[in-house]
Amino acid sequence: MSIFSKANKEVFLSPLNNNNPVLVQVLGICSALAVTSQLKPAIVMGLAVTVITAFANVIISLIRKTIPNRIRIIVQLVVVAALVTIVSQVLKAFVYDVSVELSVYVGLIITNCILMGRLEAFASMNSPMPSFIDGIANGLGYAYILVVVGAVREFFGRGSLLGFQIIPDSVYDFGYVNNGMMTMPAMALILVGIVIWVHRAYFYKEEK
Repeated sequence: MSIFSKANKEVFLSPLNNNNPVLVQVLGICSALAVTSQLKPAIVMGLAVTVITAFANVIISLIRKTIPNRIRIIVQLVVVAALVTIVSQVLKAFVYDVSVELSVYVGLIITNCILMGRLEAFASMNSPMPSFIDGIANGLGYAYILVVVGAVREFFGRGSLLGFQIIPDSVYDFGYVNNGMMTMPAMALILVGIVIWVHRAYFYKEEK
């Protein structure tokens, strides 16, 4: 099957809109709320989930016919745990400050509903290439929600993006004050709710 086939195109596009893991399936909400106080950790978390989902899908797809049905969940968890450990060590080596900020949430990728759901519902029943595409697409579908929420929270809560000040000092001199509510976890929930509402109202088309 060609990588650019109609089937693979549908596999890639569906998680970005009509079957988005956060907006439609409402999965992975805990980490989406926890790591979006700033844009940088949101980007890193999104990329980590994307990489782990893609490669876990490929591995499970490759060995799917050899896994006894009664231990398939255990095998999936072992594969995910190994990939999470590798990603965690890479983050500590190259972006240690972000890995500290992400704290336990990198480790909790092991139990991420998006990840386990794709392994069980897709990778265990499909060949490696579609599984890889599905993993990438679902990871990106999760990641761009984190990026949107993280960017809004950092911009209005701190006046910056990626740590660089965006709102000039002259604006503060006129009396502008950063919205401290944006840095609180409750605001993340509200923003995710707003994003889901906008998506359902203007972009989501229910499959018949």
